[in-house]
Amino acid sequence: MPKVVDHEARRSRLVDAVWALAVRDGLEGVSLRKVAAEAGVSMGQVQHYYPSMEELVRDALRRAVQAVDARVAQTIGAIGAATPEDVLRTCLRALIGLDAEGTRLLRFSLAVLGRTMSDPEMTRVLAPPDEHLLSFTADLIAAARAARGNAGDGERDDRMEADICWTLATALGVDVAVGQRSAEGAAAVLDHHLDRLLGG
Repeated sequence: MPKVVDHEARRSRLVDAVWALAVRDGLEGVSLRKVAAEAGVSMGQVQHYYPSMEELVRDALRRAVQAVDARVAQTIGAIGAATPEDVLRTCLRALIGLDAEGTRLLRFSLAVLGRTMSDPEMTRVLAPPDEHLLSFTADLIAAARAARGNAGDGERDDRMEADICWTLATALGVDVAVGQRSAEGAAAVLDHHLDRLLGG
């Protein structure tokens, strides 16, 4: 009987090795040979799934972004019955209250940031337009403002504020990931911004 090969598990193992190498040694410390050694597989297996370094790094970045997005979605799903303000704060804090895996994912994204300057495809992966997320967040802001007795300035303003909130949360998450702030300090900055934003 032929052996069943889990190709997705093999790709995930190789991507995990890329994350580990890039976080430890920077992107310049990543090569197909080093990935093979880190993952404990042959060079042939690496090249079977990723014929070039570009393909491997792009897929590693795509999976890192998906993993961060999944963590935010998981946080939203775990909230249950809560006020719009609670949901808003919890979603944004998902990028700040990082555990070891969240920190590693952000550090890897930072390690490949310079590569995006010459690779438009990687830029699209790292910073895709997300209209659904902005609309969802804008609705939360409007509802939270209303609950505080503050009508706000309309949908366009709330969408801009939603963009600002995610930009701030991402920047604070990066600070936490590289050790420039504590998670508590970052949360205090975020809470201060949200209190001013929601008013009432």
